[in-house]
Amino acid sequence: MNPGNDTGVRVQQFTITGFDHLSNQKLLGCLILICYALTLLGSGTNICLILTERRLHKPMYILICNLALVDIMFTTSASTTMISVTLVESKTISYYSCFSRMYAFHVGDITECLALSLMAMDRLVAISLPLRYHSILTNPRIFMLIALTWLIAICAMIPLGFIADNLPYCQPIIRYVYCDYPAMVRAACADPEPSFGLSTVIGVWVLCGQLPFVFLTYVKIVYTVLRLPNKKSQGHMFRTCTSHVIAVSCYFLPRVVSVLLTRIGVPLNLTERNAVTVVSTTIPSLVNPVVYCLRTKEIRTQLLKILSKFNYITPVKS
Repeated sequence: MNPGNDTGVRVQQFTITGFDHLSNQKLLGCLILICYALTLLGSGTNICLILTERRLHKPMYILICNLALVDIMFTTSASTTMISVTLVESKTISYYSCFSRMYAFHVGDITECLALSLMAMDRLVAISLPLRYHSILTNPRIFMLIALTWLIAICAMIPLGFIADNLPYCQPIIRYVYCDYPAMVRAACADPEPSFGLSTVIGVWVLCGQLPFVFLTYVKIVYTVLRLPNKKSQGHMFRTCTSHVIAVSCYFLPRVVSVLLTRIGVPLNLTERNAVTVVSTTIPSLVNPVVYCLRTKEIRTQLLKILSKFNYITPVKS
């Protein structure tokens, strides 16, 4: 018997009320829908281009493909709920659907952070040890590292999922914009603070562990590049890191801003917190495939090659 929902009447569904205060819900819903569609298009395009072109079966592109897959899962788990609430005006979601989306959302969130760390490591080895790059980062090792990141994220969410599933939900109202762990904890009829202990540890590890690691890799990269005698080579090396820097900034910046504002005594109200949540959920997954497709020469070349074939195949008018 599940003790968490044994409150006389078992909770069957939640009501999402995070958008209730907005007068232009349709407009916001359309923007979220457009971002979601573009994310699917961009990430799906990157995955297809990399999978179908053997020349792109290399560590860097495998990591880009993994990031695209994570982006799809991460944004789908949240965006579909927000689109349903704002455009379809279906504010209710079943308990198990909310729970599964919460689990998928945080697995995607953690995996995306770890994926960015792997990509930072890839750039570090490529620039600092170019002659040993192909012996250090082989495809099998990259697949093992990617599998490890997914395993870490899945295992990290098991105890959090157990905690969320065993909370008493006697007033099933979620005041946020989609189902995530904090939203479900605060929807329970219990003191939320004890339930945030483990999630805080994981959050600190993600933010205070992975972000400094990425920062230190770029300190080493900058140090290595500045020692190059050729200015043209310096510019080329920096350009290879631009896409990753943009992706890291889009992922970490909203989280760092939220934490810093809270720490300096500027707590965010519910509306502001929901706004940061929407931005941090939709923008990184939208930006990542665009920057990697447009700024990675091999992916861009493969895309143009495919598009040029379609230009040659024109219907014959009778």
